[in-house]
Parts: sequence; C-alpha cells; structure tokens
Amino acid sequence: MASNNRPLSPHLQIYRPQLTSVLSITHRMTGIVLSAGLVVLVAWLLALASGPQAYDRVNALLFSIPGLILMLIWTQALFYHLLNGIRHLLWDAGWLLDLSKAYASGWAVVTLSLVLTIIVWGSLL
Repeated sequence: MASNNRPLSPHLQIYRPQLTSVLSITHRMTGIVLSAGLVVLVAWLLALASGPQAYDRVNALLFSIPGLILMLIWTQALFYHLLNGIRHLLWDAGWLLDLSKAYASGWAVVTLSLVLTIIVWGSLL
C-alpha cells in the first residue's frame, strides 16, 4: 500500500467548541435520552396493563428520588429536542441561517427548554 506524506487533519482536540456544534451534539444526546424514556414509558404501560401490583412497583420506582430526577432529565430532553427540531425546520426553510441569528436561536432553544421544564415541574409540585 502506498503511503503519502500528506498531513493529518486536526482532531477535535484542536478545535474550540462552538455553540452550534455543542447544540448539535446535545440534540443527538437528547434523542438517545428520549429513546430510553420511551422504553420506561412502555414498561409503565405494561405494568398498568398487568395489574395493580406491577403498577405499584413501577410507580414506586418512578416516584422515588432517582426516578423523579430521571423524569426531570427526560422532560428537559423532550423540550430541548422539540425546540431544536423546530429550529432545524426553520433552517431547512432558509430562515435564521446567518451566524448571529443561529446563535440567538440556539440560546433561545436552551432558555425556552429550561423555562418550559420549570413550568411543567412547577405545576406538578
């Protein structure tokens, strides 16, 4: 195999993270969190269909401190993923593509997802 003497491209450690790249990575991570939350939702529905004992066991897990923390994270992931998906749809339509608007919409997604999570959990407590 022939070797060439071209330089290797810089790795991620060379680049400073930018808001757009961090939000893109976060969007993918929240998609994974939502998938895991969907598995928990299906388990809860199966327990609901299985009878009161199974339902009580799953509810005991979900309403424990770790379960509530996981549901809080899931709620935050839901709002972030939804709002960032809308942001991507706006980009697909050709809106908010210049750098200042991309940054402003990114911060708006982060802020609104936090605000919506606080509103939902504040109304539950």
